[in-house]
Amino acid sequence: MRPTGPATDTDRANSRRLGPLVRLLGFARPYWARLTLALTALVFAAVALLAFGQVIRAVVDRGIATGSPHALNLALALFLGVVLLLAASIVVRSYLLNWIGERVVADVRRAVFARALALDVGFYETTRTGELIARLTSDTALLQVVVGSTLAMGLRSAILAAGGLVMLAITSPKLTALVLLGVPVVILPSWAIGHRVRRLSRQSQDRIGDIGAYVDETLHAIRTVQASCHEPIDAARYGERVEEAFTTAMQRSVASAGLSGLVTLLSFGAIGTVLWFGGHAVLAGSITGGELSAFLFYAVLVAGSVGSLSDIAGQLLRGAGAAERLMELLVTEPAIAPPVVPKPLPQPVRGHIRAEALTFRYPARPDTPALAALELDMAPGERLALVGPSGAGKSTLFHLLLRFYDPEQGRLSFDGVDLRALDPAELRRHIAVVPQDPVIFGTSASENIRYGTEEATDAQVQAAAEAAHADIFIRRLPQGYDTYLGERGVRLSGGERQRIAIARAILRDPALLLLDEATSALDAESERLVQDALEHLMAGRTSIVIAHRLATVREADRILVLDHGRIVAQGRHDELLAQGGLYARLAALQFQDRPAAEPA
Repeated sequence: MRPTGPATDTDRANSRRLGPLVRLLGFARPYWARLTLALTALVFAAVALLAFGQVIRAVVDRGIATGSPHALNLALALFLGVVLLLAASIVVRSYLLNWIGERVVADVRRAVFARALALDVGFYETTRTGELIARLTSDTALLQVVVGSTLAMGLRSAILAAGGLVMLAITSPKLTALVLLGVPVVILPSWAIGHRVRRLSRQSQDRIGDIGAYVDETLHAIRTVQASCHEPIDAARYGERVEEAFTTAMQRSVASAGLSGLVTLLSFGAIGTVLWFGGHAVLAGSITGGELSAFLFYAVLVAGSVGSLSDIAGQLLRGAGAAERLMELLVTEPAIAPPVVPKPLPQPVRGHIRAEALTFRYPARPDTPALAALELDMAPGERLALVGPSGAGKSTLFHLLLRFYDPEQGRLSFDGVDLRALDPAELRRHIAVVPQDPVIFGTSASENIRYGTEEATDAQVQAAAEAAHADIFIRRLPQGYDTYLGERGVRLSGGERQRIAIARAILRDPALLLLDEATSALDAESERLVQDALEHLMAGRTSIVIAHRLATVREADRILVLDHGRIVAQGRHDELLAQGGLYARLAALQFQDRPAAEPA
């Protein structure tokens, strides 16, 4: 089942099922050794804390019973030594659990992003990209807290609360008032030295923001990513950003673990101090030392544990909501997938396109056919122009050729092989797309041209740029081919972005070229350069052009006139003008060539 809309924080908080959290154990399985060690340390620390009350009582009574201040001091020194060991074990436990939490969430992020890249374009018709970004950032950040600390703290607090209540029940209630003496010892250190932890937490969130920005850019350009077979590279680059976030989070975890150990040390040091004064008071005969030490210790444990359980329960439920949303995405299967045994394309690849009774409806518009029984046979090297009003089916044919969708009926073949029998990645390696609004990524000019052809050399990139008339303006940039072009190419003009996209297609050297011509909004000089680059690109290739300019139509070997998903006329420019009808009207309006639109 595909997610269809965003879930708010309230939705997550209202989750009442913890089952999705259990499914995360699959991601923790590779780290079972660390997990086992961390859980063992957690249980040992909790049991040790419960036994500590009796240790304190025995130490104090034994020291006091001797009547010797020296013996008492030795006993308290032993007590402090045990406290140091316990603090060290808590540091180890905190670090291991935070490492596991960060590592598991990093793996979840990788898996979810790889799944998002693999999902078909139809999935993005019904799912908001911002929703996926939220799942990859805020939901996974929430899971990190839950897996790394909340689950462990919940288990620890439950053990301490239950055990502490049992031990407190057998201790004198008369000493209840003295419990309040230990509360400031536990709270104040968090306020005094928590600044570094908070600063590192903000830095960690900044790294998460970097991840969100990359996801936003990549998923907004999902058609270009998939048409360029760029999914593995984007997944790897995303993984690099995830690792940066992981490193920052580890720095925060080390500081947090140190804080936990220090708080433990100070709190038990405060208890030791109280017992020291109370022990001397016992020697004076004013109070019973065993009752004081045991009651104070267990009361602090119970109060702290019970107070944290309510917060932990809320965090667990929020984490379960986030986990459910992520798991839902991970089990979503793409509608477009490679066959079990894909067929190879005949070699050499020629670009012979054939459509037979091709019918298709978009998932978001199931009642309206985008293409209806379309018939087409394109010879290798033929230049075909598509003309028609908006919604006629021109872009839909592009989407089917790229196998963003499969036809509802009929057959579409590439060099005689049905597209459904091909691996989509293998098909798209032989197709290049120059869209009407070219996608420019937030990287250098060189990397933008090389996008989808990463193995190309610098010399090949430069040659493609020269052929696209892009080399001139690229060399004028501050760092030439290494110049950062800005998010979505904001540092370039419309004509420059078009020439970068054309250079990318030239470098790809495709058998089939798909052009959504976009020169009408350019100035005369840019239009001339772009048009010349397009002519160079189309030479000797099978080309399909969504035509917006009369010059392109006149140069086409054949023109298809589409209306409501059907071919209503086809032929060369002069033939179609002589026939009148829809093409003549479009020539007069869309191509702005009224004299030529009149019948010859």
